[in-house]
Amino acid sequence: MTVTLADVAARAQVSPATVSRVLNGNYPVAATTRERVLRAVDDLDYVLNGPASALAAATSDLVGILVNDIADPFFGIMASAIQSEVSGPGGRAGGERLAVVCNTGGSPERELTYLTLLQRQRAAAVVLTGGAVENPPHLAAVSAKLRRLEEAGTKVVLCGRPPAPDTSAIALTFDNRGGGQELTEHLIGLGHRRLGYIAGPEERTTTRHRLEGHRAALAGHGIAEDPRWTVHGRYDRRSGYEATLELFRRDPSLTAVVAANDSVAIGACAALRESGRRIPEDVSVAGFDDLPFSVDAVPSLTTVRLPLSEAGARAGRIAMGREEAPPGGIATARGELMVRGSSGVPRS
Repeated sequence: MTVTLADVAARAQVSPATVSRVLNGNYPVAATTRERVLRAVDDLDYVLNGPASALAAATSDLVGILVNDIADPFFGIMASAIQSEVSGPGGRAGGERLAVVCNTGGSPERELTYLTLLQRQRAAAVVLTGGAVENPPHLAAVSAKLRRLEEAGTKVVLCGRPPAPDTSAIALTFDNRGGGQELTEHLIGLGHRRLGYIAGPEERTTTRHRLEGHRAALAGHGIAEDPRWTVHGRYDRRSGYEATLELFRRDPSLTAVVAANDSVAIGACAALRESGRRIPEDVSVAGFDDLPFSVDAVPSLTTVRLPLSEAGARAGRIAMGREEAPPGGIATARGELMVRGSSGVPRS
């Protein structure tokens, strides 16, 4: 028996037009309404059973790539590498599949909406990039959605993202804890004992793992962490600028700033320069990721290099079935400490 849009609308107690808006993903719909509609879609298997039954087991040529922020080079580099493996360097011409980049804007609700749309389109593969939102209901909903995609024949690959519980998704992760620890140990080795830390959004796994590495380095050297030394913000330049001003308002004696990523570090450098502090003579600054602009910053940025392009390319090959999954379905890539001009011995 074919499930229709009207059946989903009746189950969710909304109009068919509202169901259409949710599934199209480009119209504002209240979060509670969207959740009801997506739950009804899952309960009724509308995505799987709506079209003709003869196509029920088929997949399309579509490959979905989910990113938090396509304007962030961290995601742009991975997405570009994935897309090249999926569709070829010039787009679809000569490629095997059509890769579509889905920009969630960091919204958990939009992430679920895109997954539903890709399920509806019978995507051949889905690649989710970047850290996950550490919200138990959302994590459970994403895992359930990924299982449905897998049951429908869609290959699921996670790139730079922790494994998804209760799924067969292949996870290519980064050692954010280890990189965070090595970065802070480098600064401690130079003699720094008063280190400010600009963390990313509190709900992100990447934020927690990098901060855990930083704290492990402090603890390993017997340095008591002052709560004033940590500020959370977004993964962007403006956040780094504002957080640095806040850190030095709280404690002007800080000798180093460790940033959640390179964009945040660039904002930190701008705030320090505007306040009359020299880098690294007065304050050392370190970032994370080694984005392309890091080496051209003045001074060049000490950071942790992650193999973003390599991980993206591998995720694309696995999604296309041209490379075997790693043993156990999980592989972790370590970062490489890049010591440059923004870090030095602390002032006397």
